[in-house]
Amino acid sequence: MITTFLQKAVLGAGLALVGLSATADTLKIGTEGGYPPWSMVDASGKVSGFDADVGNALCKELNADCRFVVQAFDSLIPSLDANRFDLIISGMSVTPERAKRISFSIPYAVEDAIFVLPKDSALVNADSPEAIFKGLAGKTVGVQGGTTHGDYLRAKAGDLNIKNYDTLDQMQIDLDAGRLDATFADLTSQSKFLHKVGDEHFALSKLIIKGSSAPETLGYGIGVGINKNNAELKEKVDAALCKLINDGTIKTSSEKWFDIDISNYEVCKK
Repeated sequence: MITTFLQKAVLGAGLALVGLSATADTLKIGTEGGYPPWSMVDASGKVSGFDADVGNALCKELNADCRFVVQAFDSLIPSLDANRFDLIISGMSVTPERAKRISFSIPYAVEDAIFVLPKDSALVNADSPEAIFKGLAGKTVGVQGGTTHGDYLRAKAGDLNIKNYDTLDQMQIDLDAGRLDATFADLTSQSKFLHKVGDEHFALSKLIIKGSSAPETLGYGIGVGINKNNAELKEKVDAALCKLINDGTIKTSSEKWFDIDISNYEVCKK
């Protein structure tokens, strides 16, 4: 099912190249605002981060104004269904389960996942997911609620105690306070956390969990969420994203926030 979905997405991107200007004056974009460096919101309500850059560049390409709507990650899909906003741009992975409820753009970025563990843990050097799961059996691992990371652990590591958090900050505070044995999240966000707190007490696992290793739970890349009833907008978003990938806009923003390029170049190749 998802392969057909991705094929249609690429085809739609090509078909929509001819009509980008015929869009609404304002696009309301749902985002979390609490998942640095993907999405952050300051005291004045201004949204920044990679998601904001992608949203603003997308709106510019579509000759539209952006208005960000900030709310909890696990409420984004229900709110899109209820037409509270037009798009979701919030580091959301394209998964078969989510695709039952909403449409997705082409996956414009790819992202892997990783554990943060106490620095003195032997699991830092584990060479397989199974070794980490065995070492963490009966222990508590933090994930953000509603993300693919919890789905992956529930599918692959049933012996873990998985604790869901509304925000990444809450999860990392509990880790720092010793209330968690590990956390599991995007490589980019976990790296940012270690950069902030230093590596005196914690370390990234040497093992990186590739999204492509378990696409049924970790997804097929990061996409824009779109209401299933808005096929016209989806075609325009797909075409605009391919332009932003091909002209280096996604690369520039990615390297600014993550120090690496997570653009998905393959999806727009003809």
